[in-house]
Amino acid sequence: MTKTRKTTVCIIGSGPAGLLLSQLLANEGIDSIVLDRQNRDHIEGRIRAGVLESGSVDALIDAGVGARLQKEGLPHSGFDLAFDGDRHRIDLLGLTGKQVTVYGQTEITRDLFEKRFEEGGQFYFEVEDVVPTDLDTNQPSVRFTHCGETIDIQCDFVAGCDGFRGVSRHAIPGDTLNTFERVYPFGWLGVLTECPPVSHELIYANHERGFALCSMRSETRSRYYLQTAATDTVEEWSDERFWQELKTRIGPESAADLIEGPSFEKSIAPLRSFVAEPMRYGRLFLAGDAAHIVPPTGAKGLNLAIADVQILSRALIEKIKRGNDQYIETYSATCLGRVWKVERFSWHMSMLLHQFPEHSGFEKKMQRAEFDYIATSEAASKAIAENYVGLPLD
Repeated sequence: MTKTRKTTVCIIGSGPAGLLLSQLLANEGIDSIVLDRQNRDHIEGRIRAGVLESGSVDALIDAGVGARLQKEGLPHSGFDLAFDGDRHRIDLLGLTGKQVTVYGQTEITRDLFEKRFEEGGQFYFEVEDVVPTDLDTNQPSVRFTHCGETIDIQCDFVAGCDGFRGVSRHAIPGDTLNTFERVYPFGWLGVLTECPPVSHELIYANHERGFALCSMRSETRSRYYLQTAATDTVEEWSDERFWQELKTRIGPESAADLIEGPSFEKSIAPLRSFVAEPMRYGRLFLAGDAAHIVPPTGAKGLNLAIADVQILSRALIEKIKRGNDQYIETYSATCLGRVWKVERFSWHMSMLLHQFPEHSGFEKKMQRAEFDYIATSEAASKAIAENYVGLPLD
């Protein structure tokens, strides 16, 4: 027997994109139901990005979930690029008048969950066999299994916020969907440790042995990354090996300030660039990782998802409350225009900072020349800064 429920917007995925969309709609009196294949504890525990563009900070504050962010977030007015020991600071505030804020995705997810449950948000966790149907009609639905019961959500719109491996993108017919992908021949080994960060600002380093990134989640919790071979496993990287390699790649000046400690989270993530076009099919709208993936080098994945949701919420609100189709019709084009610019920046930073196995001496000299140009040109530094603090929505 199938249980039928109705809502205005069915949101597949309860990561930051799905949660923020649900909150923005609720702020306008629009109801939604959110589904996820995981449970809440698992979703809140996922370790993800931690650098927020100024526009992302504003979006979370405007949504009513920015109190803890404003209290605990760490504003950063710049970051360092390093190349074989030479360093150049990108002065974000001086070049753009804007800053970024370090505040972990885990914390954003927790803040959004608390707000949604406080306001009576509707959720289904640990769902299975999710199937969006009738997406090219005015009455789409999403069917799934929950606790052994088949449930059919009848809705006006479906938002696919379920990530790269979710079902939403695959619901778009193959003769409609186009995908573009670049898989990078390495991964990032990430470590979390309860130690103060080596620097009060991020350090992105290119070394002949590979890329390294020094980041943080708070003033007492550090997040570090190393470029590794795509075939490496976590088991091959003891804490001792990790710290020794990190010190080598960031150079003796930075290494002198490094405080080592045991890791409490360690993982290797593959890197890819990916875009799906279009981001809309009928009454289905893709947002976040369901539509695009960026390598983490430019700290753009979470920010891009938040931007998508801002654009999508405006489109849905205009259509539902005022009958205005303009933003619905232009949603995909508006998002993709921005997505490709962000993909370009993340690709550019990845090409600049990593060691590629196929690169000859010529490509390595080009990396060095690019670094030297950025370090000696205010215009080049400003271009990096403008992209890093975040491009306009449209």
